[in-house]
Amino acid sequence: MVGEVDDVTLPKATVQKIISEVLDSNLTFSKEAREIIIECGVEFIMMLAGSASEIADKELKKTIAPDHVIKSLQDLEFDEFIPPLEEILHQHKENQKIRERRDAKFKKSGLSEEELLRQQEELFRQSRTRLQQTSSVSDASATEHEAGVKEEDL
Repeated sequence: MVGEVDDVTLPKATVQKIISEVLDSNLTFSKEAREIIIECGVEFIMMLAGSASEIADKELKKTIAPDHVIKSLQDLEFDEFIPPLEEILHQHKENQKIRERRDAKFKKSGLSEEELLRQQEELFRQSRTRLQQTSSVSDASATEHEAGVKEEDL
């Protein structure tokens, strides 16, 4: 894989979007500058992944874990990246718990996906009906109010 370094890149559109979000609206960014950013990004990812891989190897692990990446950031002296990374990791774990609970709830329901979809469609239908009824009542009230105002004008 090391020999394939020239083939590795980051999506230009994604990098451009990130750059645009960071730049002041009155500044532009040349294509050459974007290419340099992409090259730096690829190099950073390769350094970080390589360092994390070495740490995992030393621990006789076959999978690079978040702790390996965090240790790599420390080793590479990118300590300022660690707090936001830990926050993202925490949020990911919370989302994973929610997803697992939702999956467990689905399995415990004993209903097939088709049955759940039918129930969902029925709930949507009921909601639309209520919305239409509420809208009809509001329209009728508005019409009555307008009629009352017109009679007062006479």
